Amino acid sequence: MNMKEYSPFTPGYPVPVELFVGRAKQIEEIIKYVRQTSTTGKPENVFLIGRRGIGKSSLASFLRYYVSSKTDFLGVHVFLGRVSTLEEMVQLIFDKILKEVNEQASLQSLIKLFGKYIKEVGLFGISITFAPPQEDLKELVKKFPEAINNLLTKIKEQRKGLFIVLDDINGLTEKIDFANWYKSFVDEVATHFKHFPVFIMLIGLPEKRDALLSLQSSLMRIFRVVEIAKLSDEEVEKFLLNAFTKVSMEVENKAMRIMVHFSGGLPLLMHEIGDAVFWVDDDNIITEEDAKKGVIIAAQKVGEKYLDPKVYRALRSERYRSILRKLGETNSTKFNKKEIEDRLNSNEKKVFHNFLQKMKELEVIEIDKESGPGSYRYVNEIYPVYVWIQSENYKRYSK
Repeated sequence: MNMKEYSPFTPGYPVPVELFVGRAKQIEEIIKYVRQTSTTGKPENVFLIGRRGIGKSSLASFLRYYVSSKTDFLGVHVFLGRVSTLEEMVQLIFDKILKEVNEQASLQSLIKLFGKYIKEVGLFGISITFAPPQEDLKELVKKFPEAINNLLTKIKEQRKGLFIVLDDINGLTEKIDFANWYKSFVDEVATHFKHFPVFIMLIGLPEKRDALLSLQSSLMRIFRVVEIAKLSDEEVEKFLLNAFTKVSMEVENKAMRIMVHFSGGLPLLMHEIGDAVFWVDDDNIITEEDAKKGVIIAAQKVGEKYLDPKVYRALRSERYRSILRKLGETNSTKFNKKEIEDRLNSNEKKVFHNFLQKMKELEVIEIDKESGPGSYRYVNEIYPVYVWIQSENYKRYSK
């Protein structure tokens, strides 16, 4: 039996830099703004948007690596998924900056600047944590531009500016405190600092950007918006091939076509499918059968992670669940409202319209304009596989 040590795929995490593919247009645009900040000394604010699983964090991770290694900016990537206050956010930003500074001279300068707030100096190399008391953090929130400017002064011999990614800010975008703070930060920089080479990129869902703008409409003029969409089939194939090649595995053409099709251009699904297929295979040659088995396993995992919590638990009505099972029987990525309605009983027909609305709100299906009136499709290729699996399981266990 072939014992495998590790999978090259990382479901739920940004893709390793060496396996990153695509996004050339967006990378070129963002790097252009970084260079502009470096040249003019004027700050830039970008909002990177895209649907869930589209690869926003992977792009940000690659950009941080590129900026840190190819430009004279210091790049930091800060994840704010669990952050709910401005104090927590600011603490994480400075903590990340301190951890990214490797040049001894700069580090010693920063230790002098933030000395009383730095803890955990390790014995083997330097391990530091930024941990001011709560009252000082509140003051730091108010004086954030000044603190960043002081930091820039301390590292100017090694780095000309800062590239800051604030990732997964979906929770903060709905807080008026954050909206007003960001507006004040931008205004203060514009009026008090002639040279402020800082590039900040916020990352979130399109609707979260809209929520932020609804709280503070003035932010609309501040952000350059960069949107990322699905990867092309060619880019998905390149990624999968690179990943399997990294661990010395071959992929047959039919197997590749299956994996590309069900990935649907979504990095989230590429990793789930690739990982499942990797562990299914036992001879280092990915066959059509391996790919099919892997897709079924990946569909189960994706469904359990994303559909169970937001769909099956939300659709508590037995009539809704019965409709979903009948939808699953079609085992298709697309369906027509009339065709499904003809298969429903009278009680199910009464709530079918509401069911479709609910499924759209949950971002499971969307209107399929290309297929004509009354047509819908799943938002990706793997959701209907899981719905079909659940439908089959219900029939099997209800006998």
